[in-house]
Amino acid sequence: MTFRRIGIAGKPHKEDVKRTALTLTEWLRTRKIEVVLEDHLGDSLPTRLPQRDDLPRHADMIIVLGGDGTLLSVARAVGNDAVPILGINMGGLGFLTDITLSEMYPLLEEILRGNYTIRRRMLLKTTITRKSGTQKTFQALNDVVINKGALARIIDIKAAISGEYLTTYRSDGLIVATPVGSTGYSLSAGGPIVCPGVNGIIITPICPHTLTNRPILIKEDDTVTLTLLSKEDEVIVTVDGQVGHPIGYEDTVEISKSDNAIAMIVPPGKNYYEILRTKLKWGER
Repeated sequence: MTFRRIGIAGKPHKEDVKRTALTLTEWLRTRKIEVVLEDHLGDSLPTRLPQRDDLPRHADMIIVLGGDGTLLSVARAVGNDAVPILGINMGGLGFLTDITLSEMYPLLEEILRGNYTIRRRMLLKTTITRKSGTQKTFQALNDVVINKGALARIIDIKAAISGEYLTTYRSDGLIVATPVGSTGYSLSAGGPIVCPGVNGIIITPICPHTLTNRPILIKEDDTVTLTLLSKEDEVIVTVDGQVGHPIGYEDTVEISKSDNAIAMIVPPGKNYYEILRTKLKWGER
């Protein structure tokens, strides 16, 4: 695939991100690549620029400047489009945005020459159904979390897998994660690291009341149905740590593998196990 029009998205309110975006724009244009900046990165330019949700319609590749949170936001904007994403780390830890600024231009040279791989990463389709019958549907690249509010007590969540009763969790909450999201909140709560190429679904309880309630990895084609059995006032479903939706007693959250996937560009020389060693500082003393 040849990239002729590249979109650039970035973490807002960061001057270093804006400067990098404008420098990168000039670098790409000297190579005859049309560049589309999202609106806040080029707000000093005279041309009208698209907002993040519209950016995928204007580009055949998107470069993300920021951290994993920025990339997750862009992934939601891509949605059903098959626009591939390349993440450049200008944020924190950066498992998804794993390319450093010093690596960016040499690796982009390789990508523009066609030396890259596209890996498709599974998304979770999440449908929240209220007792009233109203529904909301979201897509998640990392995880879906049911959390109690700051003042809520332990909550009870009934869990079923493809119609078969699993257990009723008594805990501070529950995380349902993709393999991509296994190195995020799920890992902090004691969940396993799962290689992104393994398409399973991880269920990780948060501070379970019963210590034998351990994380479980289920098949990618299973459906997780969660029913809130507590009558607490403050229980929230959070998608990728960025979109929140309140739920109440006997509301259900159904989570399954989405028909859509996110295309991630992997440049040459990037190795998942090397990223794990580097980011998690394995082997260091």
